[in-house]
Order: sequence, then structure tokens, then C-alpha cells
Amino acid sequence: MRRRPDPRIAAAIVKALADARTVLNVGAGAGSYEPDDRHVAAVEPAAVMRAQRPPERVPAIDAVAENLPFDDASFDATMAVLTIHQWSDLEAGLRELRRVSRGPVVILSFDAPALNDFWLREYLPQVIAIEQRRFPRIRRVLDGLGGTGDVVSVPVPRDCTDGFGEAYYACPEAFLDPDVRAAQSGWVLADADDVRRGVDRLADDLTAGAWDRRHGHLRSLTERHGAVRLITARP
Repeated sequence: MRRRPDPRIAAAIVKALADARTVLNVGAGAGSYEPDDRHVAAVEPAAVMRAQRPPERVPAIDAVAENLPFDDASFDATMAVLTIHQWSDLEAGLRELRRVSRGPVVILSFDAPALNDFWLREYLPQVIAIEQRRFPRIRRVLDGLGGTGDVVSVPVPRDCTDGFGEAYYACPEAFLDPDVRAAQSGWVLADADDVRRGVDRLADDLTAGAWDRRHGHLRSLTERHGAVRLITARP
């Protein structure tokens, strides 16, 4: 399993939830990053994802972010983790998150422009471009939540267990593994020939030592600040 919640990223989310005891997780998927010490309700529109929720997680309600089946101020907090880029109407979903929360709205997403600083762009600019088109700008998210909020850069640890692209900043060899690439939407959506050419160039540079001459310092970093952002909006 390539996508497992990283405990350090989870800790940042829990900190943002503050003292909320009841939490709604929207776009909850299989339950990654749901806190274990709160009363959680979950919303997930995809049946395949609802079926993947482990037995220790509450069953997810079949509903969409844009039309949450809850009264105003039903929860102490709402959260949405790596999901807002999949919503059909971002602003409607953000309004709903704000409507049903008495307290903070906590969102984990990616800052699209910051992906330009990831070395993968040298090999697969198409993958980076796909991800940049998918993730909404942070300013747009803040505006959708009322215009204000805290935005924190979440460092990605070198041994991050959540296999999104930047998790492998210090381990370029991982992208030679098709299973790693298959766990990341940008690779899946990219043209197969582009992917093959980019992976071949990466493999050649690793063999020749060219990647390490340019980026080898990343292997010694314990963490890296990249594009991961935690947005917290309070009432």
C-alpha cells in the first residue's frame, strides 16, 4: 500500500482541529487522517472508497461536499484532506464546510505554483502541469471560506509514508517503480509516452550520477518544505 497517512502530517491536522470534539470529514475516502480521539462523521460520494473504509472507521455517508446533509453548525470542526481538487463546485463545497462547522474548517491541499520547485519538473513537466491544473490556488480557497485563515507549509519528512509525489523528494529511484507512479493521479493522467521518456531519462541520470550531482543534497534532508499546505479558517 503506497498511500498511508503519515503520523507527522496527521499531528499537524489534529493540532489545527484544536479542542473540537465532533468533526466532519468531507471527501473522507477510506478514512486517512481521521483523528482517533474525536467523534467523527464522514462523507464520501464514491462507493468504491466507502467500501475501503476499515471496520474501525465509522461508515461514510453517501453525499457530496456541495450539499452536506447536516444542519447549520452541526459540528465543532470540519476537515477535508487532499480532496477539494476533486469537487465539481469548489466554492459551494467550501460554503458547506463553513456552514456546518461551529469552529475551524481545516483543509490539507497543495499550493500549485510551489510544485515548480520540485525536481520532478525537469523530467516530467507534464505531470507537474497536470497537478497544477487540478489544485485550486490557495487564495481562492481562502476567499471561499470568507477571505481569511491561516496557511501553514507542512514539511514532508524524508521517510513520509503517504506516497504523494513530493514524498519521494529524497528517493528518486522510487519513481522507477510503476506501482509508485500508479498511486499518484498526475502520472496516471499523463500521456504514457511522455511518462516512458521521462522515466527513462531519470533512470539514465541516476545511473550516470547526474541526478545526484544536481540534487543529491536532498538525500540528507530530514524534511523538506514543498507544496503541502494546511489551511485553517475560523469563524
